Amino acid sequence: MSQSPKHKPLVFSGMQPTNTLHLGNYLGALKNWVRMQNEMDCIYCVVDMHAITDDAGYRKPSEVKHATYEVTAAYIAAGIDPARSPIFNQSRVPQHAELAWIFNCVARLGWLDRMTQFKEKSGKHKERSSVGLYTYPVLMAADILAYKATHVPVGEDQKQHLELSRDIAQKFNNDYNVQDYFPQPEPVITGPATRVMSLRDGLQKMSKSHESDNSRINLTDDADTIAQKIRRAKTDPHPMPGNQNEFKGRPEAENLINIYAALSDDKSENVMAKFAGQQFSTFKGELADLAVAKLGPITTEMRRLMADTSEIDKILKAGAEKAQAICEPIVDEVRKIVGFAD
Repeated sequence: MSQSPKHKPLVFSGMQPTNTLHLGNYLGALKNWVRMQNEMDCIYCVVDMHAITDDAGYRKPSEVKHATYEVTAAYIAAGIDPARSPIFNQSRVPQHAELAWIFNCVARLGWLDRMTQFKEKSGKHKERSSVGLYTYPVLMAADILAYKATHVPVGEDQKQHLELSRDIAQKFNNDYNVQDYFPQPEPVITGPATRVMSLRDGLQKMSKSHESDNSRINLTDDADTIAQKIRRAKTDPHPMPGNQNEFKGRPEAENLINIYAALSDDKSENVMAKFAGQQFSTFKGELADLAVAKLGPITTEMRRLMADTSEIDKILKAGAEKAQAICEPIVDEVRKIVGFAD
């Protein structure tokens, strides 16, 4: 769906400060966020309010703060320029929470009941889950629409939440007879490795929360650890595939080839042509060298930033001021639209 001319193209996205970011976060999100800076205005958030929905009461405040710094460091180290694209943590901008409440009164229980991610995370004990986890997608809608963002880079697991954001925007516009006040944000899913799989199981997504650290490459891993994890990555006894047909039943081979393609900005077909028929040991050696070359500078910069977090504090404070300057007039107008008296 194309946007109305009244809505200037704007990207909004964010990550939770939970656990350490990994290769999947870099290839599936950060790498594309950096590229998008050259295409349109971007705002990047560390969504710390979302981070306490899952396990509030179990995570120490110091852990949330440390993770917020670490995710911010990853943004910067990956190439996001805070001078061009504001970087801030969500809790510093109160308009997110205020708009989320208004949207709670626009959204419908039936909509939230259909959210598959809540069902997956709550499991068999739905009644023990926090209300925050249940209304997580409404806060996500507020995050996006507080800035009237038109484009949202999301993974497959967040597409349903973005659809809910579109539904909330449309219902708000209709309920209050403010045609096209909020845009219909569009998903942006790009790149050959938007879904990076586990190094131990090619059928499972690489995850920050997986119990095995060998299942992922963390952005904080040093060169030796990166190379070691790749060399130990699960494969099969057959030679490297030469075409897409040979991927069938070989998810680990497909995953490693897609990772190589994404890191080298190449097509998987070209990677297969280069290594077709060779042993995995040869391919893994080259993949390890490539991964170290690409991720090494990111790790080094993250460590520099984390050694003295004063620079991160300044960036988050400045980013929050820029973000608030954009969203405050939008949310003030929403207050007037719904009839709140100042």
